[in-house]
Amino acid sequence: MKDIEFWFSIGSPYTYLSVMRLPRLQQKTGVKVLWRPFPLRQIMIEMNNFPYLDKPAKEAYLWQDIARQARKYGLSPNLPAPFPLEGCDLADRVALVAQKEGWIEPYVRHSYLHWLHDGQPAGAEPNLSHTIFECKHDPDRVIAAAEGARIESTYQAALREARERHIFGAPSFIVDGELFWGDDRLHDAIRAAIPQPRAQVVKNVNGTAPTRLRTAPDQPTGPSHRRTG
Repeated sequence: MKDIEFWFSIGSPYTYLSVMRLPRLQQKTGVKVLWRPFPLRQIMIEMNNFPYLDKPAKEAYLWQDIARQARKYGLSPNLPAPFPLEGCDLADRVALVAQKEGWIEPYVRHSYLHWLHDGQPAGAEPNLSHTIFECKHDPDRVIAAAEGARIESTYQAALREARERHIFGAPSFIVDGELFWGDDRLHDAIRAAIPQPRAQVVKNVNGTAPTRLRTAPDQPTGPSHRRTG
């Protein structure tokens, strides 16, 4: 079985759908997912790609589409949510701290729950401190580490790697060097990662609603779409 690299930025609304579904899919398939936060905003600036800036009709469709997809998975976000996020880079740098310390998955899930369910922008207060505290860590310590030179160096290394691997949007999934872009390619990535006939399990999980949405950080249960952001 091959690993799936999950490249994401917490500033991406569509990534919410993948984040909330991944734990259940991992449980059902046994696939290993490597969570890889990266500076999506910088990538998009370099591509001169601002998909929702001064595009009210497109942004309205963004929230309509996410709500429609969320219903398929038994999720009920309160949309529209604050967007774009001013603090997405800090949210992602905190994710790097959590990655190094082994609590990245609950951190990212709780960040999205507070953002898209409670209306608290990720990477800003009170979302940031609440999320870190819910993961049983000290917000002051974690935020200081996230703003430090070591994590900034790691963040820039992730940017360089994303460029080298031609990652241009989030969520993105890489399996054995092959890129799959968007939440609607998550199941394709899982099929590429696991051998037949076990890949058939994906069909049984697809569209199945998780039984609980708000879970304790140490009790993960099951969540972009091809569009960036």
